[in-house]
Amino acid sequence: MTTPCTWVLLRGWTRDARHWLDVGDRLAAASPGARVLAIDLPGTGQAQALRSPWTVRAMAQHVRGALRAAGAEPPYALLAVSMGGMVATAWANEWPDEIDAAVLVNTSMRPFSPAWQRLRPSAYGRLMRAMVSGAAASEHLVLQLTSRLRADDAALLHRWTAQRIARPVRPIDALAQLVAAARFSAPRRNPFRRVLLLTSASDELVDTRCTLALARAWRCEVRSHPHAGHDLPLDDPQWVVTQTASLGHGVITKGRHDAGS
Repeated sequence: MTTPCTWVLLRGWTRDARHWLDVGDRLAAASPGARVLAIDLPGTGQAQALRSPWTVRAMAQHVRGALRAAGAEPPYALLAVSMGGMVATAWANEWPDEIDAAVLVNTSMRPFSPAWQRLRPSAYGRLMRAMVSGAAASEHLVLQLTSRLRADDAALLHRWTAQRIARPVRPIDALAQLVAAARFSAPRRNPFRRVLLLTSASDELVDTRCTLALARAWRCEVRSHPHAGHDLPLDDPQWVVTQTASLGHGVITKGRHDAGS
């Protein structure tokens, strides 16, 4: 593959396409001829009216349907953050011929890491408060927890607060996403043809050892950002795009077909 036909962008817990900011435009500029689509999970963004399913597999089914409704046919290349990486993994495991390649950012999955690494205990209280707080307080908590380089960006906080007011995430949907993520178990064998893992050394939500453990188990490449927080596409979008675009030039070679070699 020299250029993927369609890049699909998947966000994590309670986030939606708006939280990518200009990452989609940057990726499109770095991947001439490619189509870039950010798909919202049920209960968020454009899919806010839908109830979030309680399984990651059902989330993947929703994304597949949304892409076909948009006229985008497989195979796809995926850029997925956090829980979005679980959705990408469930998708590749169930429907492998639909996925050409994937870049997974700061994701964590059973059975490769313990629960206290997949979600740092220090984050539990803030996540619970974020689910039941008002828009401004909730977005402030999330930004402080997920960003190291833009945590004090007042303009960004104002923007995200306005977005949450316009399309609020229901507490039951936020809870459903958390439960689905906690219950999800990835296959021990790499389900992707080609996959690249990205991680942040300063992630305060998920221990970076989760990504390293996944890379060892799946025998795939991992690249680490030294300063960014959990929301790596927010903290350093160009770094993410540069790593992601390299996938379209055949840089990443390990994957599902040689995982056992």
